[in-house]
Order: sequence, then C-alpha cells, then structure tokens
Amino acid sequence: MKVYLDNSATTKVYPEVAEIMMKVLLEDYGNPSSLHMKGVEAERYIKNSLRSLSGILKCRDDEIYFTSCGTESNNMAIIGTALAKRRKGKHIIVSSIEHASILETAHFLEKEGYDITFLVPDDRGIVSPEKVSEALREDTILVSVMMVNNELGSINPVKEIAAAVKNYDKDIIVHTDATQAFGKMEVSVLKLGVDLLTVSAHKIHGPKGIAALYVKKGTLLRPVIYGGGQQRGMRSGTENVPGIAGFGMAADLTYRKLSDNVKKMEALKGRLIKGLTLNENVTDNSGDAPHIASISFRGVRSEVMLHALEDRGIYVSSGSACSTNKPSKKGSKVLRDIGLSEADIESTIRFSLSEENTEEEVDYVIKTVSELLPMLRHYTRG
Repeated sequence: MKVYLDNSATTKVYPEVAEIMMKVLLEDYGNPSSLHMKGVEAERYIKNSLRSLSGILKCRDDEIYFTSCGTESNNMAIIGTALAKRRKGKHIIVSSIEHASILETAHFLEKEGYDITFLVPDDRGIVSPEKVSEALREDTILVSVMMVNNELGSINPVKEIAAAVKNYDKDIIVHTDATQAFGKMEVSVLKLGVDLLTVSAHKIHGPKGIAALYVKKGTLLRPVIYGGGQQRGMRSGTENVPGIAGFGMAADLTYRKLSDNVKKMEALKGRLIKGLTLNENVTDNSGDAPHIASISFRGVRSEVMLHALEDRGIYVSSGSACSTNKPSKKGSKVLRDIGLSEADIESTIRFSLSEENTEEEVDYVIKTVSELLPMLRHYTRG
C-alpha cells in the first residue's frame, strides 16, 4: 500500500486542474498582454481565477496579485511594506515560528538596518494578541503572524491580533501567511481584518509555481519586481496563465466541499493520533488545524523513522519541506521554541492529511508504526 501523508509539503493536483492547465498550454496559449484574440482568451482565464479567489477571500478582484509561490508573496509583503513605510519607522514584528520565507526575509531586513522583534509563542505554538500588543512601538510598521503553523498545525488568533494592532495604530500593516489555512478553513480578509494575506495553489491540489498575495485597497506597498508593468504595476512579468487557471479551479473545487473535507480530515487526524499514542513514549504535539499531526517517537530519530516508513510505502515529513534545504541549528526551530526537549525534537514526525486519505490508510500507518517502533528502538540502543 502507498500512503501519502506529506500534504503540507504539497498535494496531488485534481484531475480537473490538470485538464484546464493542459487546455491552456495546448490551445489557449496566448500572452495575456497581447491585443489579439489569443491574448484575450488567456486574459479571460486570469479574470475567472481572480473572481474565484476574491469570492473565497471576500475581497475585490483588483486586490489580488498572482506570484510564483508563497515565498515570493511573503517576500513581496514584508520587503514591499518595509520599503514603503521606512520613513515612518523600521520596527517589524514577526512570530519566531514563521515559515522560512518570513524569517529569512526578516533577517535580511535586519542587516539593512531594520529592527525586528521575534515573538516566541506559548507551548501550544500560539502567539497571543496580548504578546503582540506588548511589542508594539511608535515606530512599528508591520506585524506578520501566520494563520496556521506548518509543522504543528497550531492556529493563531489572527483576527484578534489584527484588532489589537489596529487599535494601537491603524496605520501599522498586518500580514498573515495563510498558506496552511487556505483550503482547510474559512479565510475571509473581511473577518480577519488584515491588510496583506498569502495563499498558495499547491497546498490545495493546485499546481506548483503559482500563489497570490491579497493587498487591501489603499495599502502602501512597494513592488519588488519591475518590468512591463503587469498586474497594475505591482508585480511585473508575464503571467503564468496555466498556473493561474489551475489555481482558480483548485480553489473552486476545494471550497465547494470544504465542510465535508474538514470533517473527514479531522476524523482521520483523531484516529491517527489516538492509534499512534497508544504506543509507549509517543507524544502528540499537534495544534487544532484539521490536517496536521505532529508526533514525537522518543528513542527513534525522525530521519530513521521517516525512511523506515518510506520502505513500507508511507510518505511523511520530519518538518517543513522548505527548511530542509537550508543548513541550520540541529533540529526544528519551531519545536524548540515551544519548549520540546531535545529528545522529542530529534524524534518528531509530521503527518499531514488531505481529503484523499482514507481510514484504511490511517490504520495501515498505525499498524506499521507499532511494528517498527520496538525494532527501531532496539537498533538505536544497540
């Protein structure tokens, strides 16, 4: 049996997504900036996807900008705000367990003379509005706190954080990386009260290489990519029409059955956690997001467990996919910041579900882990 439980890294595209992308690639392949009918046809796909995303996010079509990935959207949000607001101040607040595309951008800005406050969450991986309020200053220009943590599945109170920031100073920009929330829960910019919000296609059964940044009308943001002035001059470059078409289709399909999908993932997650934690010295670190389970298998290094499971046809992760490409301090920073012991940090596996997973698959994972644990622990002790 093959079981894919690394959906927080990427998801398998819907067949309908592949079909519409193939149609754009082979038939409606015009440049959307061209004035002839091929260009008009290509532009129509962009308009349709903007309509889909704006309907889900509860915003205007012209408040959405397509990018190449969530990393670019986050860079555009953080650097674009820093450049636009630097006369007001150079203080930026981010949580310490953000995705690398936020943290590394913040470190870059530190070197450029900006003052960055990294807020450490509580032991559940949550940043409180009170903690954000305490860090606010007269020279604060931006606050960025992710909706759902990509390793734990902890859900931050973004709505309350945004309200606290705006109550202090309405001109401070609030950004949230909603990459792991989009497609797993309601993501309404109206309800959240944020100025900037990042979403990505390949986490919701869409293609890689396409994402979006919501920019509230009137928000000061400097472009970070210059060229032909596409997307109202905010993000130049020929639009990835096949990717955009696929993104819109994936968003439509995901949100059409959101409630049923969430209920299914929650049930599977609960079944998985219950079954795995019946084993000795196995602990659950998971947050409330329906699709992410963070489990520590004390006495077995995560890489060893990961490859042992792979040998049995089970695909999981030892943390964020992006963080594995960058040399860093041994072990997950996220797990360290919530206070896990080094033994638990070194033995943690992330299981991330999608609507396509089944009870049969979850039971196979539970059975396989229960068989592997005694053997792997014996090997480690030996």
